[in-house]
Parts: sequence; C-alpha cells; structure tokens
Amino acid sequence: MKSPSTSPSSTGKRPTGPLDRYFHISERGSTLGTEVRGGLATFFAMAYIVVLNPLIIGTAEDVNGETLGIPQVAAVTALVAAISCLLMGVVSRYPFAIAAGMGLNAVVAYGIAPVMPWADVFLLIVVEGVVLLILVVTGFRTAVFAAIPPGIKVAIAVGVGLFLALVGLVNAGFVQAGEGTPVQLGNGGLQGWPILIFVIGLLITVALYVRKVPGAMLLGIIVSTVIALVVEALLGGGDNRLGWSLTVPTLPTGGGSLVAVPDFSLIGLFTEGGFNVVARWSDIGFATVIMLIFTLLLADFFDTMGTMVGVAHQGDLADENGNIPGSREVLAADSFGTILGGLGSASVATIYAESAAGVGEGARTGIAPIVTGALMMLATLLTPLVNMVPFEAATPVLVIVGFMMMTQIVNIDFRDPALGLGSFMAIIMMPFTYSIANGIGFGLLTYAFVSLVMGRGRQVHPLLWLISVVFLVHFAEAPINALIG
Repeated sequence: MKSPSTSPSSTGKRPTGPLDRYFHISERGSTLGTEVRGGLATFFAMAYIVVLNPLIIGTAEDVNGETLGIPQVAAVTALVAAISCLLMGVVSRYPFAIAAGMGLNAVVAYGIAPVMPWADVFLLIVVEGVVLLILVVTGFRTAVFAAIPPGIKVAIAVGVGLFLALVGLVNAGFVQAGEGTPVQLGNGGLQGWPILIFVIGLLITVALYVRKVPGAMLLGIIVSTVIALVVEALLGGGDNRLGWSLTVPTLPTGGGSLVAVPDFSLIGLFTEGGFNVVARWSDIGFATVIMLIFTLLLADFFDTMGTMVGVAHQGDLADENGNIPGSREVLAADSFGTILGGLGSASVATIYAESAAGVGEGARTGIAPIVTGALMMLATLLTPLVNMVPFEAATPVLVIVGFMMMTQIVNIDFRDPALGLGSFMAIIMMPFTYSIANGIGFGLLTYAFVSLVMGRGRQVHPLLWLISVVFLVHFAEAPINALIG
C-alpha cells in the first residue's frame, strides 16, 4: 500500500507551495478553485441537516418529557458540523464532510431518548465515540476495512450511489410511499410546483454536467433555488400552500434578517448529573445501556465505512485493492466527530454521503471539507439564508451523483457467485432498507455464506466471519429478545 500521504490518483505534478504540498492538490489532479467549488457543492447538498436535525432531535421528548428546542439544536448542529469538517479536512486531507447523521439521529430521538434523560443520551454518544476512537487506535477498524474483498467494496460504493439517488428522489417528493405499493411516482402522479422545480433542477444539472461546465452541481442548486424563490413569491402565499417537502423558499420579510444570533446553550448538556456513570445509568440497567451503545456503534461503524468507500471510489482515491491510504486518519477524525456530537448535543456525527456532490465537482482533498466547515460556521449565523434552499433545488445533485457512483458496477466480477451475490445484496439492500449499514451487513453475510457453501470458507478473512456473526445477531435481535423474554 502507498503511504498515507500519497493518493492513488497521483498525477505526478510537482506541488507549487506549502498548501499544495500538504493537501496534495496538484498531485491529485485538482486546483484550489475546484476544491472551493467542491466544498460549496457539498455544503448546499447537506445543508438541509441544519433544518432537519432540529425537527427530529429538537422536538423529541426524553423519558422525562423534556425537549431540546429547534433553535438550540439548529445552532449546535451547524457548529458541530463546522468543527468536524474542519478537523476532517486538516487531519485526513480527504474530501469527506461530517455532520449529524440521518437515521442515526432518528435512533437517538426515538430509540434512546424515551428511556433516559437527554443529558444521559449525549453522554452515551460521547462514550460511543470514545469506543470508536479506541477501535481506530488499536487498528481494529482499519483491519475490518482492509479485510473486505475489493469487489464488495465496489459494490458498497454502487449501493451508496443508489441510496443517495433514492434519498434525493424521496426528499424531493418525486418518489413517495404509495397506497397499496411500497413506493410510487409522486403522490399518485407528478403534480405540483415543487416537483416541477425538482425536474427543472435535474434537467439543468444534467445539461451542465454532460457539457462539462465547471461548477455544474453548484450552479444547478443555485439556479433551481432562484427559480423556486420566484415561483413561491408569485404563486405561494404562506402555510406552504405549494407543498414544499421541508424548506419553503422565501426571502425574509417584515424586517427579517439573513443573520440570526445562535443559541449554544445545549453545549455540555451531557455533564448534567455529574460524571458518576454508575449512578446515572443504574435506573435503566447496564445491560440496556450496553445494548444501546452497541446499536449506535454498529450503525455508525458501517455507515461511515460504506460512505468512505463510496465517495473514495467515485473520486479515484482508493488503491487497486479498494483501500484508502491514510484511512486511519479519516476514521479517527470521524470518531472525534461523534464525540463532538455528544459534547455539543447535536446527535451522532458521521461522514456524509453528500460529500460525493463535492467530489462530483472535482474535489479531491481536505480543502473541500474545510470550505464546507467554514460555511457551516457561517450557517450558525445565517440560518435564514440556508433555509432558503428547498430540498427540491438541492436533491437533483444527489441523483446525478448516484449515476456517477453507479458506473463503477462494471468493476464487479459477477461471474464469481460469492462476490456476485454478495455484491448484489449489498447494492439492493442499501436503498431498499434505507440503510448503508444494513446493505453492508447483508452483503458480507451473503459473501461469507456462499463462500462456505462453495467450499471456500477458509478464503474468507477471519475478521469477516466475526463481523458476519455480529450482523447475524444484530438482524436477529428482535426474535432473540422475544425468546429470552
């Protein structure tokens, strides 16, 4: 394997200065301008988390019926994302952005908060982050990543692409839950101005992309947002009459400002009740606490791994075995992000698949997440400006990125039954279960099982057998609990 500082996509160009030398800008075939555009594209693709995370974490009640508040969660969500992105950019020098993880925040809000106070919830997240960091320092997390066959790694990247495309389609309302069918086109058909904005944005982004216009993704978001603002101004009228998925694209009115003073009062909430963990967790029982930590750990561990693989493959940042030089630094920064999420009361922070939007713009270095982090820091003050970008204007980028990641499927050897079936399960289960971790789990389980049936069990890495057993227990958790109960 190449050294952690060397990219597989090295161009052989000589660095032009200290910044270029540290981040390997020229070496990876990028430019400072490209990195800035990539950071902007990633920011706009994931800025929705500043709006959506507060609606999940900020409104959910803990065991005592207490809520955190939407403005407070919005402020710490942006702050934790900002610091985590900056840390990732400087430490790993890869174009991965970090923020409160979707799906993980739902687990926190609806699976953990109902059984303990919010202060204990965030203490649990801090502990989970520390465990993740220990796994990185000991080399276990990196070893698991290296043990996965290259073909399965490619399948993970393809699955993440399909997952991203589905996220984009669902968030825009283009695909919705149906009556009598799991999903359907729109709400029984394509109708409404927001859907039209999404279609226009998708067509604009496709046109810019195929014409190889610099900044295609970012330009698509900006043009779509402007059109959305005009449509809402002319045809809207308050109360979300046009039916936007989440954010209504409106300019501040009535003396409203684009700047708002952030409320960081939730920072350090985990310290309430002191540091006597035995006393704080004795009421719900340590068995329950361990189970909750394990659930978060498993989802966080493999969500991060899947996203890292997918984005790295898209940017040609993985080596011939599908490994990422310097992955330990990436995983360490991600672990610190989780710890920061607990310290700041913003939920579990993890690498974002939307980082692929920046990579689609050509970003290849840590400068991109630094730019994203700087914008997230501004977002703590400019929440009204961030709120102007509706899902329908930002999500076309995710569909295009899904296509870009899908093209890697030609590198999977489907003639090998173990790799072929394992890859197939990894690819389909990510979008079908709406979980990157589930896709990885079913993919590895299938690969190990088929290898065993074919008499090739000894060729499966021992760590993969261990992880397969862990996933098997995880997937069978409900019936196991029913039997025990």
